[in-house]
Amino acid sequence: MKIARVFPRKTNATPDDDLCFFDWPEQMGGYLPEIDEVHVSCTFTYDRQKAENLAYQWEALGVPVKIGGPACDDHGGEFSPGLYLKRGYVMTSRGCNNNCWFCSVPKREGKIRELPICDGFNVLDSNLLQCSDAHINSVFDMLARQKEKPLFTGGLEARMLKPWHCKRLKEIGTKRAYFAYDTPDDYEPLVVAGRMMLEAGFTVEGHTLCCYCLIGYKGDTFEKAERRLMQAVDAGFVPYAMLYRDEKGIINQNWKRFQREWCRPAIVTSKLSGLTGKR
Repeated sequence: MKIARVFPRKTNATPDDDLCFFDWPEQMGGYLPEIDEVHVSCTFTYDRQKAENLAYQWEALGVPVKIGGPACDDHGGEFSPGLYLKRGYVMTSRGCNNNCWFCSVPKREGKIRELPICDGFNVLDSNLLQCSDAHINSVFDMLARQKEKPLFTGGLEARMLKPWHCKRLKEIGTKRAYFAYDTPDDYEPLVVAGRMMLEAGFTVEGHTLCCYCLIGYKGDTFEKAERRLMQAVDAGFVPYAMLYRDEKGIINQNWKRFQREWCRPAIVTSKLSGLTGKR
């Protein structure tokens, strides 16, 4: 079955094959291959209206049109490589056992559940380290077979990290491992995780250890946010500011400018260049 996938927004993770679209074909020169179904995939709630408009437009083809994705509260089924994510991106589990106030994953996907493991190098699991040891080891084994060095952009939970995880992450040649510092109680586990990763052979200078830091939520200030970002640096991580958005996706431009200085690798590493030599 040939499935056209339509996305209201293009990201680094979006597929790039000939059956991937971001608009109505007439606005792209009229190109339209033979297709059996159309799947409109929406990740962000603030793109939902555009996704619904696209679904309506694509119905004119006379083939079945389905709309889904995280923004539509999809529970998430088996992972199909290359269908809704670019080849190389992989999910080996769904759900999360935490209940963070800013995250919709537990409400949408429920508790952690393990999936069959497909080949890939960029792991997007919401909380891989909540899986069983056997599953985690199998994921590491899969990653060790890939030509590309592993990326863990879905994030690794610091409080779940164990020394053997760190050893294996080093053995498989991890290129980037992202942790998170979103709430005050994340900090001490982050410090411990940084220490374990450094003891396993990772270095601050290698910029392998990265940390997402949530900023711009109600009650946050630039001073508080910068303090958290610098605390992540002190713990051994390259910080990446993640700007909070509500369901409407409204952005404060002052926060957007602040985030820009803390989410682009070249700018962040430049900021930290004067600090790494002191570590």
